Amino acid sequence: MTLADKLIKEHTLTKEEYIELLNHWGDPELKEKLRMEANRLRRQYYGDGIFVRGLIEFTNICKNNCYYCGIRRENANVKRYRLTKEEILECCDYGYELGFRTFVLQGGEDGYYTDEKVVDLVSTIKKKYPDCAVTLSIGEKTYESYKAYREVGADRYLLRHETACEAHYNMLHPDNMKLSTRLQCLRNLKTLGYQTGAGFMVGSPNQTMSTIADDLVFLQELKPEMVGIGPFIPHHDTCFANEPAGSVDFTLFLLSVIRIMLPKVLLPATTALGTMDEHGREKGILHGANVIMPNLSPLKNRKQYELYDNKICTGEEAADSIKSLEKRVATVGCHIVYGRGDYAG
Repeated sequence: MTLADKLIKEHTLTKEEYIELLNHWGDPELKEKLRMEANRLRRQYYGDGIFVRGLIEFTNICKNNCYYCGIRRENANVKRYRLTKEEILECCDYGYELGFRTFVLQGGEDGYYTDEKVVDLVSTIKKKYPDCAVTLSIGEKTYESYKAYREVGADRYLLRHETACEAHYNMLHPDNMKLSTRLQCLRNLKTLGYQTGAGFMVGSPNQTMSTIADDLVFLQELKPEMVGIGPFIPHHDTCFANEPAGSVDFTLFLLSVIRIMLPKVLLPATTALGTMDEHGREKGILHGANVIMPNLSPLKNRKQYELYDNKICTGEEAADSIKSLEKRVATVGCHIVYGRGDYAG
């Protein structure tokens, strides 16, 4: 039995087997075999529906100084902004009218947004739109904080682990940030009943096939309901400005692998994929992805939430162009689904 056959049959491999599989990722026959199986599994659990989430990037202020991130604390060239509660609710109003039934509130770790403010925001959205899901993506918090958000109705939480290899994590983050803390946060989220999202950048500086294998083994163990991966794209105001970007093709291969590992996973075709390749989102769907997150943020702020260079922020990825997005999704035999789009567990 080949490793591809074993993965398809058992949905799991050892770290050493993942490394061997990854080392042969360029084999056209292997890529197509895994792509076809990933598509089959996506259809088995979700049909040809692609879920859309309304993304609201509500603050680009962050206390952290992650070396790869364009909105890191020490980047003095960023024009900082913070949406008010009223502005966030206006984004939700607009998104609801367009048909969105999931709102993703994403931002830097901004101390202004205390637990009290987050709880108020989530509870207000849930009361106003009881048929909608609320996803938070606001970084590392205590168990008690996550519990408070959950108790007022937060449904999902996105927290990319970035890498499951401690040595690699330390190359990407300052000393005050610890992989153990990040992983404990993810376990806490699972314990509290969130639909939990982890993920990593493909092609990040100092990444190896071994570190990616660590990521895959970690995802196997955590069994998150969501996994977000996208190619690393350097930002000009970071120490990794001159590092090469990650590979779109390798990212697509890994999307297929993750779909096969976690057949029911909610798997986005990310903005980074669309930034690197004009048809990246469509290609992502053809490799097993089933989620797209158009941008509901105010037009004036979209460019300011620049995690990496040349991020698409005013074109067809935005909620304003949802009809165009519908047409693009149709070109790969799928259709947009405007419901909550919950995990098929």
